[in-house]
Amino acid sequence: MLVYGGGSIKKNGIYDQVVEILKKNGKNVIEDGGVMPNPTSDKLKEGCKIAKDNDVDLILAVGGGSCCDYAKAVSISTHCKEDPWEKYWLHMEDVDNEIIPVGSVLTMVGTGSEMNGGSVITNHEQKLKIGHVFGDNVFPKFAVLNPKFTYTLPEYQMKAGFFDIMSHILEQHFSGDDDNTSDYIMEGLLRSLIHSSRIAVKDPENYEARSNIMWIATWALNTLAAQGKATDWMVHMIGQSIGAYTDATHGMTLSAISMPYYRYIMQYGLPKFARYAQTVWDVNPEGKSEGQIAKEGLNRMEEWMNEIGLVMNIKDLGVTEDMIEPIADGSFILDGGYKKLDHEEIVGILKDSMNQA
Repeated sequence: MLVYGGGSIKKNGIYDQVVEILKKNGKNVIEDGGVMPNPTSDKLKEGCKIAKDNDVDLILAVGGGSCCDYAKAVSISTHCKEDPWEKYWLHMEDVDNEIIPVGSVLTMVGTGSEMNGGSVITNHEQKLKIGHVFGDNVFPKFAVLNPKFTYTLPEYQMKAGFFDIMSHILEQHFSGDDDNTSDYIMEGLLRSLIHSSRIAVKDPENYEARSNIMWIATWALNTLAAQGKATDWMVHMIGQSIGAYTDATHGMTLSAISMPYYRYIMQYGLPKFARYAQTVWDVNPEGKSEGQIAKEGLNRMEEWMNEIGLVMNIKDLGVTEDMIEPIADGSFILDGGYKKLDHEEIVGILKDSMNQA
């Protein structure tokens, strides 16, 4: 079953390349196109029916993270005897039925979905967008990463991918207080991402920059960086709830709330924020307090975000005042970062984003 999105792969020639290879190898190809940027539970039902009716034995996702997430969702849901949405996303149960293997050909980078067990599905009726990170039995069996396949990606989507990568790294980095090798790995990934993103914004067909970004995205969320870390996924939880109400581009939901969130929790994890400022943003600590160093690091991060053109205000994503409370209600509260938020704190962070310049 060939899974793809809105049809851009037919315009840029990637579809023809993939289909030619499949047909040369005698494959019977069933298509499931039209996967939306935030794949829905209704679309999942459609995909499961196609897969079951055609006795599909491999799902090949050609596209970005949404296509890959969707393919994994179909792979675990097709042979599920219960309601997959209830079982796997609402109740977060492990997979106990047959799984259809998944392969991936990436055309957009950011999610790292090509090398992890994550699958995010949106239920519009319930106004919920939920990500379930399954075990390695759900990982794609292979992934083709060709940086040239990302060249035709619209600029907005490219930039959103940049911040999705950064958020994945930061949400693992800002947890724990020990001297962890994983932090050194993440600091290197962040420096490479910042450097390469600046090049890619000016020259989208710079192969070295795009290949580095593609590789960083994979390593950011393939479980390596999470080793020994508690991990803090609250930016994703709030961002996904925003997405459930607006269908906004995922990476931009993260960028719009990250600065208010990190400025709020900075005081609870000050040593790590000060370290981040020095190792990633080259802040000179001489004559400065830990708080001053940490604050300067976040200021430099914000400057970079504005420089490359990220969304900084949730109003720009379609969020209105009357959505604030329900978005906060729909944000799953996790405990792994430096501060476990409550409902009112999430409301405050959302309001701070709305007041950002």
